Amino acid sequence: MQGAIRGMLKVLDPHSAYLDSNELRVLTDDTEGRFGGVGIEIDVHDGWLEVVRVMPSGSALRAGIQPGDRFLAIDGVPARDLSIDEAITRMRGEPGTQVRVTLRRRGAEQAIEAVLTRQIIDVPAVDGRVLDDRIVYVTLRAFQENTADELRQVLDQAVEHTAGKGGVRGVLLDLRDNPGGLLSSAVLVADEFLSDGVIVSTRGRGGKLLRESRASKAGTRPNWPMVVLVNGYSASAAEILAGALHDQHRAVLVGTRTFGKGSVQNVIDLPDGSALKLTTALYFTPNGTSIQARGIEPDVLIAQLDSKLLHEAQLGAGQMTEASLSNHLFVAADGDRSLDATRKSTARDAPHGAPVAADGGGSTFSDDYQAAMAHQILRALIAREPDSGVAH
Repeated sequence: MQGAIRGMLKVLDPHSAYLDSNELRVLTDDTEGRFGGVGIEIDVHDGWLEVVRVMPSGSALRAGIQPGDRFLAIDGVPARDLSIDEAITRMRGEPGTQVRVTLRRRGAEQAIEAVLTRQIIDVPAVDGRVLDDRIVYVTLRAFQENTADELRQVLDQAVEHTAGKGGVRGVLLDLRDNPGGLLSSAVLVADEFLSDGVIVSTRGRGGKLLRESRASKAGTRPNWPMVVLVNGYSASAAEILAGALHDQHRAVLVGTRTFGKGSVQNVIDLPDGSALKLTTALYFTPNGTSIQARGIEPDVLIAQLDSKLLHEAQLGAGQMTEASLSNHLFVAADGDRSLDATRKSTARDAPHGAPVAADGGGSTFSDDYQAAMAHQILRALIAREPDSGVAH
């Protein structure tokens, strides 16, 4: 009977599904940002389940598991044929229980065996820091129940940190690889930056308007210049936020076209502890545009560069330059242009011997081309409106 239910829902659309009690628990844990697990993020690369990130807390870190490690087995079950959802279900569980994993590490001859003890893992949805130029760089990883509260805390701390230095100058909001989450959370985050107007509307069968969420003036942040980073993995609630800020002319979008998930799912609980996740509506940006299967085209299209290619593109990173030649003429930094100054060639002689971030901010985004370009664009916006980002 469960198989029949799964089959009937599967043919409706890609996001409608039957969730047994374990699958429902995983979904609930994701929206709460708190679960019993081992502290890793995984993805599929070349058909293998691979560790993408090891969280600061969790038994995976203590066991020495590293990004790039590939799963061979989970509790004796071959991992090659497991989906991400199945792997997550097997690794999550009651705190204090254990799971045995076998992994393969590149360059290692022997497989890695580890017994991991599950514990409560808190996954922060927001990460932020103030850059040297008083720009706040904020990463939103997902839209959980507490995302808006975490964002407010980050912004409040930034305002306090820059209070004696002239205030916050701008916000760089990173929504790349954000899979979405709660619609209500995306609305609350958008309301932090918008003082009025529509944030998002949802329409059901036949285009019937079901709900319209609007911004309120209370609590709106200063009109800081703002750039939003997006990519092909920015989906659902992340697209709602990006679309609202874009259509309201509140932010410049930088990156690549978003994923294009413009449908809304409701979770309907069933008496036996399972649930139906059913697509019930489509959401629309303030301009009345549906992004379903289309995505959002950024204002500035910038593809990401592989970190290795980025380093190779830096002048001097393994390239022949004038400074590479023996006995080259040397001009001192203080302007002494005497021609009798020569140096033997060394790696540090090169004018660009070490990769420098394209944003001019040292190593701030040295391995992240998209973020470096977005930072540059934001700095240009600030230069055009020098006083717009200072709270009075």
